Amino acid sequence: MEVVIVPDAEAGGELIAEAMADLLRRKPDALLGVATGSTPLPIYEALAAKVSSGAVDASSARIAQLDEYVGLPAEHPESYRSVLRREVLEPLGLGMAAFMGPDGTAEDVQAACEAYDKALAEAGGVDLQLLGIGTDGHIGFNEPCSSLASRTRIKTLTEQTRVDNARFFEGEIEQVPHHVITQGIGTILEARHLVLLATGEGKADAVAATVEGPVAAVCPASALQLHPHATVVVDEAAASKLKLADYFRHTFANKPGWQGI
Repeated sequence: MEVVIVPDAEAGGELIAEAMADLLRRKPDALLGVATGSTPLPIYEALAAKVSSGAVDASSARIAQLDEYVGLPAEHPESYRSVLRREVLEPLGLGMAAFMGPDGTAEDVQAACEAYDKALAEAGGVDLQLLGIGTDGHIGFNEPCSSLASRTRIKTLTEQTRVDNARFFEGEIEQVPHHVITQGIGTILEARHLVLLATGEGKADAVAATVEGPVAAVCPASALQLHPHATVVVDEAAASKLKLADYFRHTFANKPGWQGI
């Protein structure tokens, strides 16, 4: 696992966006796995700026969703499909034809989960998967003690998660769905390149457990240690609990420039 320590979220967003741009230059129809939330926004903004300036052509890119609410209509403004359309697809000049995601309104949710796993495989697999991390080490909606071999499946949201997400639903927790579909950890690990961005002191303990702790279901993100190409990008605050921080700074500062992340 490569750990890159950057000054701030903007620098992390630029670094990851350039890696995505390099991928698109090599493989114009790359399948990019994307996540929602505030953490990846600097990535999307930096990549959109590169597209707008002509530094990279994203017109053939494909976008794959990490998770989705169950029972929320696709056109609902807070469905993750709608959020990603606003934050990723439209800024990159892409239409919904470029988008892949699970059907959160399916009558048979389990079948929808299995169909999404199959669709990702048939599309050739995810080339680069963006990830955030929770303060408890979760990735996607794979909460602590999720199976490290899990596939795309339905998960029940904790009451705290619903409380936290109520701000997107006019502060009304009753509007927040109880369930989500999420790619499982086993599904996530099938992507060719995993890139996790974490910012802020609140993520420091989770980052340390992910990078330097044992591989354990209690910290789902620690499964990234098993991946052959995983990159963890953190700002100084999120890196504050890393014992090997100086080593990570040294190795990144001295790696060949052509190698990227």
